[in-house]
Amino acid sequence: MQLGLIGLGKMGGNMAERLQLGGHQVVGFDFSAEAVARLTESGNVGVSSLEDLAKNLKGRKAIWIMVPQGQPVDDTIAKLEPLLNPGDILIDGGNSMYKDSMRRHKEVTAKGFHFVDVGTSGGVWGLKEGYSMMVGGDEEPVKYLQPIFETLAPAKDKGWGHVGPAGAGHFVKMVHNGIEYGLMQAYAEGFTVLEKKEEMHLNLPQIANIWRYGSVIRSWLLDLTEEALAGNPTLDGLQAFVVDSGEGRWTVFEAFDLNVSAPVITESVIRRIRSREDNNFTDRMLAIMRNAFGGHAVKKA
Repeated sequence: MQLGLIGLGKMGGNMAERLQLGGHQVVGFDFSAEAVARLTESGNVGVSSLEDLAKNLKGRKAIWIMVPQGQPVDDTIAKLEPLLNPGDILIDGGNSMYKDSMRRHKEVTAKGFHFVDVGTSGGVWGLKEGYSMMVGGDEEPVKYLQPIFETLAPAKDKGWGHVGPAGAGHFVKMVHNGIEYGLMQAYAEGFTVLEKKEEMHLNLPQIANIWRYGSVIRSWLLDLTEEALAGNPTLDGLQAFVVDSGEGRWTVFEAFDLNVSAPVITESVIRRIRSREDNNFTDRMLAIMRNAFGGHAVKKA
């Protein structure tokens, strides 16, 4: 089966390689000529324009879009639509807001095409481990794409599923990422408590490795944490600056709209935002208030 792929960065490139290993041909486009050349060298077809991508796809076209969420997705769809035939399928495998995916499904379907949203998790490890995919959209195009999902997944019947109608794939992925925020925050806080108990001379990589086996908090995230700590146990050279790509915030907003209490995810998002504030004003306000009501000492810059 052929698949058009737009976006040949690290994740997209790994997806193309996994699909090729599974017997599928990828026709890929990227603004990076180097990425296109790598795809061609691997035995797939790299092209330099969306027009060439469409021309190289035979029969019913299925095009997987891996570009940043928001306007880039809309712009890509707008450029592709004149190149499509009725019944062709557009797949958004990025981290789009689910409401945007619902809108895009409505717009694309009205023009005679199909739109499938796929919340994709696995990052740079997907080539080896397989990708977790949460699929939203209509039954027929999802069924048509099943061989692609089965190849990209950890196993044909594991790690992927058609979770609901248009937007459901990205909605489930949004909540998935919100949970990830909370897990990461809990691990980070726990290891910080361990690190601060200096008199015990605790070996953080050793402890992470112990927890990886038999413990109720074992996880793939912990596996990666142990590997990272083994390479840099004191985190030398790193800044306390943590980026968020949006899904955690969206999960919090959705929780508010649904009257769901989600304090762990909410606080983890707040902590990420706070990590970007150098000598932040909030903490200085707390210090001066403590000094005002209780005479507690303040530290001068």
